[in-house]
Amino acid sequence: MTTPTDWESRISRRSDSTRRSEPPVLPPPAGLVAESGAGHVTLRWEPAEGAVGYLVHRAENPQGPFAPVDHLGQDVLSVPDTWYVDTTGIPGVRYFYAVASVPEVTITGALSPAVPAESSPPDGGRPLVTAEVGTREAPLHKPWVPMIGSERLSQLRCADLSGGRPIGVELLAALKRVREEIGVETVRAHAILHDDLGVYREVHGEPVHDFSAVDEVYDAILGIGLRPVVEIGFMPRDLAADPSRTVFDYGAIISPPKDWQRWGDLVRALVQHLVDRYGLEEVRGWDFEVWNEANLEVFWSADREAWMRLYDVTAFAVKDVDPALRVGGPSSAAAGWVDELLQHVAESGAPLDFVSTHTYGSPPLDLRPTLERFDRSDARILWTEWGVTPTHFNPVNDGVASAMFLLQGMRSAAGRLDALSYWVASDHFEELGRPPRLLHGGFGLITVGGIAKARYHALWLLSRLGDIELPVTLDGDGSGGLVQTWASRRADGTHAILVWNHTLDHSKAGGGTGLDRRVRLSVPGPGRPVTLTRLDGEHGDVAVLAAELGVGEWPDEEQWARLRAADSLVSQAVTGQAGDGHVTVEFDLPQPGAVLVEL
Repeated sequence: MTTPTDWESRISRRSDSTRRSEPPVLPPPAGLVAESGAGHVTLRWEPAEGAVGYLVHRAENPQGPFAPVDHLGQDVLSVPDTWYVDTTGIPGVRYFYAVASVPEVTITGALSPAVPAESSPPDGGRPLVTAEVGTREAPLHKPWVPMIGSERLSQLRCADLSGGRPIGVELLAALKRVREEIGVETVRAHAILHDDLGVYREVHGEPVHDFSAVDEVYDAILGIGLRPVVEIGFMPRDLAADPSRTVFDYGAIISPPKDWQRWGDLVRALVQHLVDRYGLEEVRGWDFEVWNEANLEVFWSADREAWMRLYDVTAFAVKDVDPALRVGGPSSAAAGWVDELLQHVAESGAPLDFVSTHTYGSPPLDLRPTLERFDRSDARILWTEWGVTPTHFNPVNDGVASAMFLLQGMRSAAGRLDALSYWVASDHFEELGRPPRLLHGGFGLITVGGIAKARYHALWLLSRLGDIELPVTLDGDGSGGLVQTWASRRADGTHAILVWNHTLDHSKAGGGTGLDRRVRLSVPGPGRPVTLTRLDGEHGDVAVLAAELGVGEWPDEEQWARLRAADSLVSQAVTGQAGDGHVTVEFDLPQPGAVLVEL
């Protein structure tokens, strides 16, 4: 069994870090300013043309040495937006901040001129933030709708118990819930070619294909209203050049094929089978993604050039079935190999309909400048894995701070990418072994036993937003940084406004002194009923509730009943003040915490 310690020591090793092309040299962003506030410093700057993100640095004196501000996300620290909230400093201590442009995730440009700032110590009160909703309308983009992640779909066939709960039944129920309650459209999972689905074997040296188990799991997914994202991997044992090279406790083989022709034939046969079974028009709406995170040694045992060959053979095989089918990659860790794949397909002529990649711990980077640089703005951008942390069994996954991270990332991504897929739907997930207890820091939005975590509630709050986005003018200590908003109007004329209080800083996941706020929200329109739905440590945080109930490794029957009874958020009616053509409502907003206001 792979231990978490062993996994963390190996996961960051890159399989190949050489370059095919050099990203541009970018100047630092201009106009850096620092705003001091209670418990935090907010930095703002102007966008730099060609940047996919920015890396914030800090030093104790203006000459340095400067180091990146580490908010403990453990993956990519660069951020895509032109602002950053630092809560990692000591209140009252002056620091010097500088920001660099990032043209590609492994390159950091020169630093901007430094600016000084210090957060102020808390005075015991909650600073007031005012928020006024405007009337200018725009479409509201919903990057959470297109895709969600899942444990490998072969687990839908698993009759074993985990924590006394049936694995296959509960995994399907979790996926059904995100489809029905959140509106998610597709599900991405690893290992559709793994041997537990029996797709490939060799008999007397000849290939035999069998897709009956794939049919079983895809029928189940389609039966609950989802479509599959077909991640093409890993390698069947009989086709692997080195079947001893594996990843995860279930032994996924990470080797290149021993026979490239047979690999291409397998891919072509799988895709043709899916078209024959489900219909061409249906499968034209699916995405075919090549492999998973081959830029990490743990997922690919060869070098980058071998993977580029794998991409070419796979992509051409998909298109051989029908040119309108959608294929892409590199499905990479930490936004890597995007430039390399774009450069490669420009030379090889291999098809590419979308670019896919992953990051954790920060909002997803902005890949539009990269696609423009390679004249591939026609390609869709799919973030096929994303989350608050890349580490298994991390307590941050179970608490409410991760829900605020989810809200902020979705807000940041809206309108600049085509899908932001949270990894994953259910804690029935066993890359490094099955869950040892109910709250074990698992990636799932929903626990074993089917209880929603705070991150699931965050998605549910997002699902309550309407299709029309409205602007919000913010003012006060922490406005537009620590305190963020997303306002909407629905088709029936009602308003839904999300307000949340968040820092990327994992050391403040349980709250931070001086970071709570009071919010005064003003919405245009006549007097009308107002409801508030809260998500914070006292509302919707299963980790807090489980601790209060004294849950051990697994709940007893009475504790299960109490947890299920608190499985949804509860709205409360409040009285708003009407006047001057607006309705105004005030409420406390802890950090971390969110409020959905509906009128």
